Amino acid sequence: MDNRAGEMMVFVRVVEAGSFSEAARLMLMTPSTVSKLIARLEARLGVRLIERSTRRLALTGEGQFYYERSQAMLAQIDETEQQIAQGGAEAEGLVRVTSSVTFGTTALEPILPAFFEAYPRIIVDLSLSDEVVDLYLDRTDVAIRVGKLQDSILMARRIGETRRRIVASPAYLARYGTPRTPEELVGHNCLGFNFRRAMPVWPMREGGRIVERMLSGSLLANNGETLRRMALAGVGIVRTADYHLRGAIARGELVELLIDSEIGEVDDIHALFRGAQFLPARVRAFLDFTVPRMQAFLTEG
Repeated sequence: MDNRAGEMMVFVRVVEAGSFSEAARLMLMTPSTVSKLIARLEARLGVRLIERSTRRLALTGEGQFYYERSQAMLAQIDETEQQIAQGGAEAEGLVRVTSSVTFGTTALEPILPAFFEAYPRIIVDLSLSDEVVDLYLDRTDVAIRVGKLQDSILMARRIGETRRRIVASPAYLARYGTPRTPEELVGHNCLGFNFRRAMPVWPMREGGRIVERMLSGSLLANNGETLRRMALAGVGIVRTADYHLRGAIARGELVELLIDSEIGEVDDIHALFRGAQFLPARVRAFLDFTVPRMQAFLTEG
């Protein structure tokens, strides 16, 4: 019996799990069975799909191509069966989405009511965290990422860009003084992030050169929203995304500092997703609806 779809499913699960043993555990199979299925698949195709090592599996060029096509075909099978079983072609089902806390609350959440109005049969499973998740291991459909993209097999739609601003509340500045130069920041309560990829330095322009100044303060947080609220409460000085601060700056609740010393550091923002040209209708609907609106949010000024 031809069971190529089953072989594809096992292969995709091995790639996403990163090991034969973990894929076997997830699929309630034995590692030897999984290994034999992959070996049989490679023998039938006449090419090596996976390079085995004691540390981690790596895809060959043929394996990468087969993985992307297998993922797309399995997604089409799932979508076709769902539509037939539920009697309609309307986009529906669960879309798992992750975003940073700040971008999720300011740019994505306000869009969702209109999205649910347009697609009442789609459920959005939204997780807000500034930690980077693995789309494959966490079974996430869409991830909104701020910052430089890492090389990966993920697809991306560019949303826009943002720059950093240094701000504090008028109350904080009245009490502790306004820093006029980057050197004066050293004596202030500079609040920062606590996740591993964040460095406790603020790059600044000093005397025509870029200096990464090490700063510290009374709070390290895992998201920019907490830092913004602490700045509003007069706790300290923060450096975070422009889109998250511009409203408070316009209302006079926060004051931008050291404008001439900022290096104009720009972070790109992308929507990342799994798969190539073939996407489940529910994921394509989510991207097509939200990405243009998030782009408009960033250009509002």
